[in-house]
Amino acid sequence: MDSTHDMAASEHFPVGTCFSMCPEKEQRERELQHRLHRFEILASTKGSHMPRADPHKTVKEYSRPAAGKNAPQSSDLRPPPVLMKTVRYLVEEVVPRTDASWGEIYTFVSDRLRAVRQDMIVQRVQGEACTAVLELNLAFLLSAGYFMSREASKPYHFDSTLHAGNVRECFGWLLQCYRDGSPGREAEFQALFLLYDLGSSEALHHALLLPPHIRNSPDVQAALAVNWAYLEGNHTRFFRLLRGLSFLKSVAVHRHLAPCQSYALRVLNHAFSSRDSRFPLGLLARLLALDSQEQAAELCQSHGLIVTQDAVAFRKTAFKDSLGPPIHRPSHELVDKKLEGLMLSEVIKAQFS
Repeated sequence: MDSTHDMAASEHFPVGTCFSMCPEKEQRERELQHRLHRFEILASTKGSHMPRADPHKTVKEYSRPAAGKNAPQSSDLRPPPVLMKTVRYLVEEVVPRTDASWGEIYTFVSDRLRAVRQDMIVQRVQGEACTAVLELNLAFLLSAGYFMSREASKPYHFDSTLHAGNVRECFGWLLQCYRDGSPGREAEFQALFLLYDLGSSEALHHALLLPPHIRNSPDVQAALAVNWAYLEGNHTRFFRLLRGLSFLKSVAVHRHLAPCQSYALRVLNHAFSSRDSRFPLGLLARLLALDSQEQAAELCQSHGLIVTQDAVAFRKTAFKDSLGPPIHRPSHELVDKKLEGLMLSEVIKAQFS
């Protein structure tokens, strides 16, 4: 854990005095430099040679720390209530936009959330305010990671390594908040941590040391059950348990899905290998929680297995490991259908999680 998050409350740190989502100085600078995002432009000035910032929609950008750079002034820092207001604005107003791709929404929101966390670090924000902001950050990042992995058009570069680093940073900081006595939605997010780090001995050891009321909660017990099924190689139980997870838990574990499906296919290929083997693709799709026979055929072919019509020929000697990183397919069965009838912004805020 970064020591900056553990400073004693008695030490003196700057206290933010900026009561808008973006300091006025930054708004003016970005107007002059034409660096306003289209989400931030005052409607009456769109299309003009000098668009103006809408003070109700302009959000402070992330600024990378650099040697020789002046320390931020109190007037540039937003106090905790304004940081929470900013996060809620991003989740409630920007995330649901229908006039933008997920790539554009993710690029904007993830940058502004990073700036929120930066303001918290500089001010050494602690307690319930810190916990609440971090939980919303994580709920967005986990959801966005799934949607960005399935984005069809990619004019916006998605750096999965940077994204994973942001997720881990938030988890580390949030778990420290829980240890410091600021619970929030603790059971839910302890479960999300277990699923994001599926099979990790460190994560499991952490879970076993949780207070009994958290460790024995339905959320954590469900996440532990998924972990045990994964570690035991019980793929039938593993995929059955995944079907019962909430949307947020499903997006947390989704990055492990493709490797698990490939390994389960290897096991089935070994178990049912024969000269005359014809294993039905429909059955295979159900066993591996795939959305269709077409997905099952694609997975089999990526591992060198021969597919004919609606069946695959299992041969021990034919199976090959896929080249390159696993392909993270979208999953209607395990993820998308759990969001039907709900708004993502409400799930992030926990009204329906």
